[in-house]
Amino acid sequence: MNLYDALPPETGEIFTTLLEHKNVKIIRIVSSDTPDQKEYRQEEDEWVVVLEGSALLEVKGEPRSLKRGEMVFLPAGTSHRVLETAPGTLWLAVHIF
Repeated sequence: MNLYDALPPETGEIFTTLLEHKNVKIIRIVSSDTPDQKEYRQEEDEWVVVLEGSALLEVKGEPRSLKRGEMVFLPAGTSHRVLETAPGTLWLAVHIF
């Protein structure tokens, strides 16, 4: 599997689990230009980096822009949502339980 071999969906995002081991889960996320604006408030910590593209997040009610190479750490219980993404935005998310 090549991390970059993924086509964006028509809408929303595609989540692919790349690795689950002990207390870590690594997920590849590929976004369309119309992401699901669902609010997340997870029980685990999450570190996420944009590998390609760009995104506008809302973290604790505040906008947070991310472009290629930029990352954010979301402690457990932090409310967040994806508001906008460039088509084909590629993310790597690490969940820590």
